[in-house]
Amino acid sequence: MLFSFGFMPLFFAGFLFTAAPKWLGLPPVPARGLLRPVATVASGWLLFAAGAHMHVLLAAAGLLVAALGWHALVRRLAALVALGTKPDRTHLRLIAAASRLGVLAQLGSAVMLAAGREDIARAALQLGLWGFVAPVFVVAVHRLLPVFDDDVAPALAARQPRWLLATLVALCLAQWPFALADLWWWPQPPAWQLAQMALDGAAAIGVLALAARWLLLQGLRFRLVVMLQLAVAWLGVAFALAAASQALLWASEGTRSLGLAAQHAFSMGFLGSAMMAMVTRVSSGLAGRTVAADGLAWALFGVLQLAVLLRIAAAVWPAVEPVLLPATAAAWCAAVAAWALRQAAWSGRARRTRAAAEGASI
Repeated sequence: MLFSFGFMPLFFAGFLFTAAPKWLGLPPVPARGLLRPVATVASGWLLFAAGAHMHVLLAAAGLLVAALGWHALVRRLAALVALGTKPDRTHLRLIAAASRLGVLAQLGSAVMLAAGREDIARAALQLGLWGFVAPVFVVAVHRLLPVFDDDVAPALAARQPRWLLATLVALCLAQWPFALADLWWWPQPPAWQLAQMALDGAAAIGVLALAARWLLLQGLRFRLVVMLQLAVAWLGVAFALAAASQALLWASEGTRSLGLAAQHAFSMGFLGSAMMAMVTRVSSGLAGRTVAADGLAWALFGVLQLAVLLRIAAAVWPAVEPVLLPATAAAWCAAVAAWALRQAAWSGRARRTRAAAEGASI
């Protein structure tokens, strides 16, 4: 819950209220105006953390307070979308819709925790992950990543058509019933397993082919773009691992699987890589620096990829997990901590001049 409902909404608020006004042709949003709802979200999670160790009703109350704070931020975002002057507001409308679903999922979790129905609270949490967090990331990546059509000069960056955006969002939403089945339906009938294998397998082929096409057309010239492309590749790997895990369950009659390998590829690989790319893009621009990934950012991104690989390997081969888990934690913390400290060091400083920014390394 702290990951899906605690960290993610605050990250989305920081990113969206920075980027959305630019996407909509509106003036910047003063950070002071967001202080009250952000403080409400943070205070709610402090109550939740205390309640997790003291009493479930306190945890549910904290979750409710945090949900109300996020609801206030979502209303503010929806008002921005309504005021936008740019004709294309599809991406932000989808993000606002997914964010509303996140509010409902969080409220549902709070009510079910208070009622003592942890099983339904877990179902609401899965809805928050696949109906809120995943679609917001998919839509944001689609909005940020220009794609070059074969028939258009590379200088003319064209967005992917809307059918691709709709397909990616639908694939994320389709994972919710699969997650519910894992919670409540065991053993699963072979027909259900075959259906998940078919859908996730087709999704893996499509997403990996898309990422490969982007990499082949774009090459490695622009590192930030490559970072986003590799994030999309991790989404394809997550679908592939989910299909392979179901295939193992089906073939072994429920005795073997890949564990949480698919979830780690999705959360650490897709979400982690996309977050590093998006925040690097926004924070470097706000600091007046060259909007690119320099050598340090690129190296830290590589360490993060190593951490994802180690974590997936630990899930696939439990026998070596005691060795790989500490290595995973060390690699992940080294990459994310050094990267976060660097971004934080840029905050609060005067913007670099245009000449200095143009002279920065790429």
